[in-house]
Parts: sequence; C-alpha cells; structure tokens
Amino acid sequence: MSARAILIAGPTASGKSALAMDVAKRIGGAVVNADSMQVYRDLRIITARPTPQEESEVPHRLFGHVDAAVNYSVGRYLADLQMTLAELAARGAPPVIAGGTGMYFKAALYGLSDIPAVPDDVRASVREAAQGKSPQLLHAELAACDPETAARLRPTDPQRILRALEVFAATGKPLASFQGPRSAPLIDAASPAFFLAPARETLYERIDARFEKMMACGALEEVAALRARGLDATLPAMRAHGVPHLIAFLDGRMSREEAVMRGKLDTRHYAKRQYTFARHQLPGFTWLSGADPWTALGGCIVR
Repeated sequence: MSARAILIAGPTASGKSALAMDVAKRIGGAVVNADSMQVYRDLRIITARPTPQEESEVPHRLFGHVDAAVNYSVGRYLADLQMTLAELAARGAPPVIAGGTGMYFKAALYGLSDIPAVPDDVRASVREAAQGKSPQLLHAELAACDPETAARLRPTDPQRILRALEVFAATGKPLASFQGPRSAPLIDAASPAFFLAPARETLYERIDARFEKMMACGALEEVAALRARGLDATLPAMRAHGVPHLIAFLDGRMSREEAVMRGKLDTRHYAKRQYTFARHQLPGFTWLSGADPWTALGGCIVR
C-alpha cells in the first residue's frame, strides 16, 4: 500500500525546508528529505542542510546519512524511503517529504524503471577507465554503444553518462531498453503535493545571499575537508553546487571571487532546470507563488 504524505518540492532557496518544518510541527509529523545532495553527511553547509538546532525541533529523516564516497542512486533512495515511511507509519507520524530533486518525487509517486543492479566490480572498472576523460569524450563513448540514451543526456552530465556506461558494461544492453515497466509507487497519488515557485528575480537574490551566508558559515572549510579525502571527482557529492569551483580555488586554479560567482551562477541554472522538470514531470503538484505559501497550503491539509 502506498503511503499518504505531504509533498513540498521547489527550486533551491525557495523556502521548502522552513515550510516543511512548519507543517511537520503543526501536524505532529516528520520532515523527510528529497534532496539528492542533502543525503551526504560531508556536506551540511554547502547544501544548506537543516542545522542541528532545526533537526532537534522536529524529527528529520534521510538527511546526512550517506558518506560522500558513495554513489547514491534513485533506487537506493527509494529503498531508504520505503523503510522510513514504514517507521513513521508505525509511530503515527505523518511524513512531510521536502526537497528539490524532482526525480525523487517522480520515482516515489510513479515508480522506477526496472534497471538491473550494476555489480561493484563493473562499476569500479568503468569509473577507473573514465578517470581523466572529459564528459564530452565519455558522452561520445556512450553514443557509440547506446545512441538513444546519449541523445537524452547533456554532454556536461558525467554522472548520468557514467551510469549509462555502467549499465551497458554490466548487461550488454542500452539503458533505454530497461526504461519500460516501473516498480510500484511508494507515495499515494492523492497526497497533497505543492511546488514552491517564487518569482525568478526574488529566487536569484535568495540564491546569491544564501551562497554568501554559506561562505561566511564555513562552506570553504567544509569543501577543503572533502577535497582532502581525494575522492573521485565524478561522484555526486563532488559535483554539488559550488563544490567544484571552491576546489578549483583551493587548487589555485581560480580566484575566490570567481569561484563564488560561478557557484551562484550554477545554482541559478539548476533552479531553472528544477522549474522545467516540475512543469513537465510533476503534473499533480499545485504551484504556490505567493509570499506566504502556508495560506494556500494550510487549507489543503487535514490534520
């Protein structure tokens, strides 16, 4: 049986976390993460994860529970989400699922394509062969063996390109051939679902101000600690917004000012993609664009 939850999506810096906490407090629920970067324990500041104080005020689940060395996937998120929903149901705590990763919401609502698991040794072999290669070269290699999937992916998206190469290496079949039947959804399709959509200019101002605040609160030191681990640069945690540019600054390849500027710009571009994904892939979400989303949201939620 699918769980009934309250879903709060939206672009980065739109106020999802604060609203989710407010809702969870009012209904005696728990905030459940749906952000693919906030799962990493190494990245609290640069991903704007809830603070320890905020986590003490209301139960939080699936935040910071994954090591940065792990290539965390949508499939693993769904498995973790399933256990979390069962735990919260046993406690009688309604889940308030909040985050900016549209694919997490889509998979939880509509199921996930039945793609075989890639053995660890195959994944390691593919990633070792990819070391030092540009995303464009990896994309060309994918186009040679799986042109349909390559056509769907941006040449600047090494994580998804590597995923497709891993599936081909493990199965001998293109990733596109598995994107048919879907697993059962975990979330009831009738769950109240909202997408926070502040005006673009307002959102961009928030993104810039938040990045400056993160820098003042120790984001650079956090990224320096991550860099010291010597992890594979293609891992998701190593590509969190702001991380590659701050590492470039630490390596002496970029000024601090340019690193901050590029971090802000990348985050803005990501926000635009979040709007686009929600518009086309999350049709059941009610868009909230007012200054006080609780006014619109509160009337739709039954205690």
